[in-house]
Amino acid sequence: MPISSPPLFESSIKSLPLLGRGKVRDIYAVGEDKLLIVTTDRLSAFDVILPDPIPGKGAVLTAMANFWFGKLAHVVPNQLTGIDPETVVAGEEEKVQVRGRALVVKRLKPLPIEAVARGFLIGSGWKDYQATGTVCGIALPPGLQMAQQLPTPIFTPATKAEAGDHDENIDYASVEKLLGAELAKTVRDTTLRLYREAAAFARVVGIIIADTKFEFGQDADGRLYLIDEVLTPDSSRFWPADRYKVGISPPSFDKQFVRDYLETLDWNKQAPGPKLPQDIIDKTAANYLEALTRLAGPHSL
Repeated sequence: MPISSPPLFESSIKSLPLLGRGKVRDIYAVGEDKLLIVTTDRLSAFDVILPDPIPGKGAVLTAMANFWFGKLAHVVPNQLTGIDPETVVAGEEEKVQVRGRALVVKRLKPLPIEAVARGFLIGSGWKDYQATGTVCGIALPPGLQMAQQLPTPIFTPATKAEAGDHDENIDYASVEKLLGAELAKTVRDTTLRLYREAAAFARVVGIIIADTKFEFGQDADGRLYLIDEVLTPDSSRFWPADRYKVGISPPSFDKQFVRDYLETLDWNKQAPGPKLPQDIIDKTAANYLEALTRLAGPHSL
């Protein structure tokens, strides 16, 4: 899908039942066993959907997720069906809405946690560490600085919040209670392997993946699948390796750029969100596209 296409703030697929709209994705039922996931150009910050779409964002996120689903398929099965989204909708108007920005996926039962892997100390992990010397109950060495690389990547799960609320970090014992000991271990080990392999690949092309969030689902037989989005700028912190420095929050290829701008405004972080200046919209679109181009190559869209 060319980036020059008009931005899509909200899809309108009349030929399929709408199941729900998230901050970025619209989800439709395709029969009983599949879903159509349309990645719009919406942008959320501080859990508020902003009024201005980011042109090309949905196409970039979809291409990025497809790249990683393919690259990491040997680690864990994923949700992809290989079905062309344009074949499950009706008419040209609906095909335009899904072209280059949608996936037809298996309908699976999502696990009730966010599976987070951290390789660097930043964000809520840095705040936890400052307060307690731990992250999600994992003790870390004293004296670490902001953005410092951890001795080894750690699994720091979170609960899934309702729309408008924030996810809450939980410890591993809580995951065992939610999933059972065997599934909890599988999710933790799979999360860390996915992160390590992705981070090693990204480092070669000049990107540090500081942390990332995975989601998993199960089929009727209890088999584990990687679902949702994978290693995109919406679910990960991507830092340019050549501008990384311990002790500061590095520049990034994700929406931190927008958050930093919003922090300069007199806004209470409640809906409705403020409109974005055109230069912020353009720079955000360029950041997302650069991350994709570096990772997946110049012809990945």
